[in-house]
Amino acid sequence: MKGRLFIISAPSGAGKSTLCKRLRKHFPNIQYSVSYTTRQPRINECNGIDYHFISCEDFKKGIQANQWAEWACVHDNYYGTSRELIQSYLETGKDVLLEIDVQGMKQIVDIFPDAITIFIKPPSIDVLKQRLEGRGTDSPEVIEKRLNNAKKEMAFEHLYQYHIVNNELKTASQELVDLFTKVTS
Repeated sequence: MKGRLFIISAPSGAGKSTLCKRLRKHFPNIQYSVSYTTRQPRINECNGIDYHFISCEDFKKGIQANQWAEWACVHDNYYGTSRELIQSYLETGKDVLLEIDVQGMKQIVDIFPDAITIFIKPPSIDVLKQRLEGRGTDSPEVIEKRLNNAKKEMAFEHLYQYHIVNNELKTASQELVDLFTKVTS
């Protein structure tokens, strides 16, 4: 039996990473595909756990070698997902969770058309701005860029099969667990 591929996308600051971590605790057997990125690690991020942090040069070599199932340049950094890793998990019957942006989702669905797509939304742009500012990790210019990108990303939410508004973390987390339970039953 072939595994299922789940794709979760959200604008930066909408709670995607937190929700995915909670989901993985509830479904420990799901394989989490750790993305590659050229951005610098944030405080408390670990190489190989949160992301594979690589140089821009190495990432571009991966593009030329068709290593990525999807890749994009987002917020001036490259992000990508290993094609070989996803295929090996799915072929051995393991379900896979991808936490990627809208651009990446479109590329992945072209390669894996049976993917289950989920979009996480903030309750509003104002709440999203407060969350980004509350992180204390980005300059006002970066926050403004992220907000502009969020507006663009939310324009593509109609491409996703399922939608969850992350107004309150506990509720959104339960909605995500309920959705996975329904889809995997």
